[in-house]
Amino acid sequence: MTQITTQILRGHWALILLTLLAVVAALDASQTLVAPFVLAFVCAVVLSPVSAFWARIGLPPTVGALLSFGSVLSLLGALVFFTEPLVERAYAQIPSIKAELQEGLGHLRQLFRGISDVTQEVQDTISPENAASEDAQSVNLPSLGDALFAAPSLAAQVLLFAGALFFILLSRDELYGAISKLHPQSPSIACLRDADARVSRYFLTITLINTCFGAIVALALAAIGLPGAMLWGGIAAMMNFILYVGPAMVALVLLVAGLMSFDGALSFAPAAAFVTLNMMEGQFITPTLVGRHMQVNPLLVFLSLCFWLWLWGPLGGFIAIPLLVWGLAVFKGIGPAPCPDTSRP
Repeated sequence: MTQITTQILRGHWALILLTLLAVVAALDASQTLVAPFVLAFVCAVVLSPVSAFWARIGLPPTVGALLSFGSVLSLLGALVFFTEPLVERAYAQIPSIKAELQEGLGHLRQLFRGISDVTQEVQDTISPENAASEDAQSVNLPSLGDALFAAPSLAAQVLLFAGALFFILLSRDELYGAISKLHPQSPSIACLRDADARVSRYFLTITLINTCFGAIVALALAAIGLPGAMLWGGIAAMMNFILYVGPAMVALVLLVAGLMSFDGALSFAPAAAFVTLNMMEGQFITPTLVGRHMQVNPLLVFLSLCFWLWLWGPLGGFIAIPLLVWGLAVFKGIGPAPCPDTSRP
């Protein structure tokens, strides 16, 4: 009897593992279709206080969904309008950055060219100068044809996101009601709404923190004298949404920018200033404003980021933390208290 029970348990866990692998493979294969829907769901969750406000003042669900949908489009339009000059400047600076990097690599090659016979033999074997020239010729900026080729796919994903966002905003209460009736152990509507409130509060607080953080980084880099301080501040604010990975990438790029812009110890000042400000933000400001009840296990945060970044790239890094917070709140992983009864007006 014990052996039969053990075999059943092993088969049960094997089935769960195979199911998880199948789900991951399906998400990977259907990224173009599923990713806009997941992003739309995250945006709808963030907008839950706005939807609740429209319902409280007595607006019909369709009108409230249209107003929330319009507010999202307005915010996205404003974001594109304000970031377009920064993106254009960054794109225009790519050739100069490539030239600086090639010049630096040339200096390094000249420095190590005649160190020893072994070094010379290795250089002759791998031909670094030819490889560098081939890389320089092969790395080209995206052309207009590439942009036109990718435009239809991008437009289709934008339309999918817009349509999914509107209908999720319109029928979220019915969707939550259906989820709560799937199984006796399913989360209640109150728990689902409480999860929405937690994610919305978390995301809006993080957005405010990152905006102020980007402005402070821009001021610090401008005081140091780094060119394009406003651009670097915007990059720091956007990349700070991707925990751990985003700030590490910004620090590395600022180190390269400092080495190209300054001489001596001042070359490390931009990266050092950013790392210092990021440590202050991560250790003091964010825990104070977000609160201990919203703290998530760092290991879960890291695993969620790694998984979604591997699966869907930058989009996955953006939705990783909101989905983690929402999932933990739904299954009562955050806080010992039960979900409040918010299903009644």
